[in-house]
Amino acid sequence: MDLKQHILKKSLELFWRSGIKGITMDDISRELGISKKTLYQYVENKSGLIGQLFQQHVDQEKDCLCRIQLQSADAIHELLKVSHHIIEKLRAMSPTAVFDMKKYYPEIWKQVESMKHKLVYSAMRANLERGIREGVYRPGINPDIVAKFCVVRSSLMADEGLFPANEYGLGQLYREYIDYHIRGIASPKGIQALEKYLAAEKLVTE
Repeated sequence: MDLKQHILKKSLELFWRSGIKGITMDDISRELGISKKTLYQYVENKSGLIGQLFQQHVDQEKDCLCRIQLQSADAIHELLKVSHHIIEKLRAMSPTAVFDMKKYYPEIWKQVESMKHKLVYSAMRANLERGIREGVYRPGINPDIVAKFCVVRSSLMADEGLFPANEYGLGQLYREYIDYHIRGIASPKGIQALEKYLAAEKLVTE
């Protein structure tokens, strides 16, 4: 890993763990064991660093979703694997990180939301089309409309007014959402597949 990638990796870990506002460039250089002068050779300022981080994060998520798609047995298996991946990401993220992004870096937040919406839409539409082909989703579904529903729902989960962080964990919200989503679009064959995968997960965790 080159120094630029090391800077991005460690900075993201710090922000996820402690929030964004409270972490300074001094904290980052100290965590990395490099001087601020060296740090500024790779990033212009904190805002520039945050922008680079989230662009890279979205790119990495795209790659991860492609790998999951290739490694899954069917569309339902794919969605369950994606949900596990996202829950692990959410567990590692400090709730204050999202709050800080919205309040102190609104323009970057808008860009991140736009990238996330495009990623969610394309991934969910591809999954819906796959599931219809495989017969695990109902054939009458409109992939364009349902994928857009998914984009809206993903934004709602981050709405503090609806789901205060002290009452609802993001992992819990995502699990409920995925179960609700799959049962709403699955064919009888798909429901059987879902129950099979859930039973296998239960055996592993017991």
